[in-house]
Amino acid sequence: MASKKTRLKVFSLGGLQEIGKNMTVLEYGGDIIIIDCGVAFPEDDMLGIDLVIPDFTYLTKNKNKVRAVFLTHGHEDHIGSIPYFLRELNVPICGTKLTLGLVETKLKEHNLTDVDKVCISPGEVVEAGVFRVEFIHTTHSIADSVALAIYTPAGIVIHTGDFKVDYTPIQGEPIDLQRFAELGREGVLLLCCESTNVEQKGYTMSEKTVGVIFEEIFRQSPHQRIMVATFSSNIHRIQQVVNSAIKHKRKVTVVGRSMANVVKTACELGYLDIPTHVLVDVTEIKNYKDDELVIITTGSQGEPMAALSRMAASDHRQVEIKPTDKIIISASPIPGNEKTITKVINALMSKGAEVIYEGLMEVHVSGHAKQEEIKLMHALVKPKFLMPIHGEYRHLKQHKDLAVSLGMKKENIFVMGIGDVLELTEDTARINGAVPSGQVLVDGLGVGDVGNIVLRDRKHLSQDGLMIVVVSLDKESGQIIAGPDIISRGFVYVRESENLMEEARGAVRSALSDGRDISEWSYLKTVIKDTLKEYVWQKTKRSPMILPIIMEV
Repeated sequence: MASKKTRLKVFSLGGLQEIGKNMTVLEYGGDIIIIDCGVAFPEDDMLGIDLVIPDFTYLTKNKNKVRAVFLTHGHEDHIGSIPYFLRELNVPICGTKLTLGLVETKLKEHNLTDVDKVCISPGEVVEAGVFRVEFIHTTHSIADSVALAIYTPAGIVIHTGDFKVDYTPIQGEPIDLQRFAELGREGVLLLCCESTNVEQKGYTMSEKTVGVIFEEIFRQSPHQRIMVATFSSNIHRIQQVVNSAIKHKRKVTVVGRSMANVVKTACELGYLDIPTHVLVDVTEIKNYKDDELVIITTGSQGEPMAALSRMAASDHRQVEIKPTDKIIISASPIPGNEKTITKVINALMSKGAEVIYEGLMEVHVSGHAKQEEIKLMHALVKPKFLMPIHGEYRHLKQHKDLAVSLGMKKENIFVMGIGDVLELTEDTARINGAVPSGQVLVDGLGVGDVGNIVLRDRKHLSQDGLMIVVVSLDKESGQIIAGPDIISRGFVYVRESENLMEEARGAVRSALSDGRDISEWSYLKTVIKDTLKEYVWQKTKRSPMILPIIMEV
């Protein structure tokens, strides 16, 4: 029985009203467990940023309470933040075999060796403080995906992770709907259910349907070199490409660092079956004819540094696009990536290659549940309360409306933002307060050292350029002995704007020689900035960043 004073707290540090950096936290009394620890990829206005990770402030302040991290599957938006999290808190990481294999690769890259990894199979139950966590087998676009049933003093919480209802998976068993039904009969306090595809009616197609399309493409391309771009973590998709390659007596080469890492890990753990005589190194592809090769590559989202983008830009060392190539982009655009993908497709087509993408053929199926599958989950689980997760606000709101259409009361459904705390007892639920939350930006080796002000400066520089004004003063008298010299970057091409630059120097010189005392540096800098800003705006209607540099000689 739950104490009257102690309530179960559930909140997310990522994955609500946004896509990516999924992280859900359950707290009861002196115990905290964490579900997933993902990254998001930077938006267009996050110039120079590599990754976006959750704000771990609340967890670091309560590190003595944190018992473990439980991972639902091995996608970046669920495991990508783990190396950054472990620098703050060294707690056990619990997951299935493949998920931990992918985590291990990340830990090696970050030189993290002293990590307690606990491998758990579906059906097993693990204790973590007052919580008992059961792993339930599900199907998704990566093997070894699970949902979690968390037994708490207040009741059972089910976290679906990412899932779809696939009755004919490429590998392993179908989703364990029976276990969800059994838990539903026991009584479920709270369902945290994914919402990514909730706007789409019907069912998500089985992964096997893509294999049929691949087989057709291979059959129709007896003399072409075939390239397939997909997510590196989509092991089932990679297996189907390999199966078609073997059937048509083609060798397979893998291009892209993340693709090579995942394929290596999945082969070692037995999740990919690629005969050794089929897999060839990318350096050996010159030894094979076009009709003897299949290239599996990263870059399905048009990422600038990914292998396919570099091939499209003729910037890849080993692979050059040929007019006879047939290129399959086997992925749907993540929201915001449409333009970059279109740019890559256009570049590939301009080289004469034939490009097949989702708009032309069914070369991709989602790994996420559509409306009918989400309805099925609700019907089986019959939760008392619902917290839609994994989606932008529109997805969470649509999920709420769907649940209401199934007969759930509006007041029992909580559309929340990151940081909002849902407090539950055996019979009640309410949003009560918030914990620190937000996004931490990763730029190279720097974590959190780039904030809104730095991003604002980068945006300013990218849009308007920079003017540096250098003035030398006599240390004794404070008189100007050299300058002002003006250096421009990203504002105008100096050689073609000599008159403008000379007049700008004159305007600054005139402002500095109006007879006032210029021994105060801050005053001097203000005069330079204000004068030059006014002059440049009058002449060009632009506002470059102005950086005065004063030297004493």
